[in-house]
Amino acid sequence: MRAVTTSPPADPVVDVVLPCLNEAEALPWVLARIPSGWRALVVDNGSTDGSAELARGLGATVVRETRRGFGAACHAGLTAATADIVCFCDCDASLDPSLLVPFVREVRDGAADLVLGRRRPQGRRAWPAHARAGNVALARMLRRRTGLALHDLGPLRAARREPLLALGLTDRRSGYPLQMVVRAADAGWRVTEHDVPYLPRTGVSKVTGTWRGTWQAVRDMRRVLAEPPVPSRAPAPSPGGTSS
Repeated sequence: MRAVTTSPPADPVVDVVLPCLNEAEALPWVLARIPSGWRALVVDNGSTDGSAELARGLGATVVRETRRGFGAACHAGLTAATADIVCFCDCDASLDPSLLVPFVREVRDGAADLVLGRRRPQGRRAWPAHARAGNVALARMLRRRTGLALHDLGPLRAARREPLLALGLTDRRSGYPLQMVVRAADAGWRVTEHDVPYLPRTGVSKVTGTWRGTWQAVRDMRRVLAEPPVPSRAPAPSPGGTSS
């Protein structure tokens, strides 16, 4: 297996934020698929299985975030990033980070401001029924709230770093990905969505692996949807309205 290239001589072309909590089994597969010249930022959120040490040994840059929560890990990675374009990807081998290449191209070319992956499950094990049902309900509420014709709140995404920071994201739990989309829509960003294969994850999901975890995520996201619009500290990163 090749070691991921995470520290190019100059600034990284792209930073990929990988929130991580006990993902030692999946890390080699994920890191081997980071495109050449990009940097993997593995945000260790309190792993006890040696994930941080393994990631570092495979060439990734490890960021530690002691505050538990998916959003806390994602935002720590965004804050640590230095590349102009930042991507996000789960660290459980359910999504292939190499699929981000056209997402980055779309952002760099000015065709979109935020690009999202719409998960298409590959087999029955890829997406439990309760998690899929929760996602459908939240996507419906998101469409009503923003007017964006989106179908998924998947974690695979790309955008420019400075405009992302300017959104002033505050959720540090499961609502972080949703809050990013809601505030981007409120700021007039062009948001696009593309199908991506969704594989059976390695291990058990900390968020949607149980009905209780799924309900907690839905509750976090309902709270985000109830927030009033918050003005961004910066204009949309490129001209134009929103589209799907």
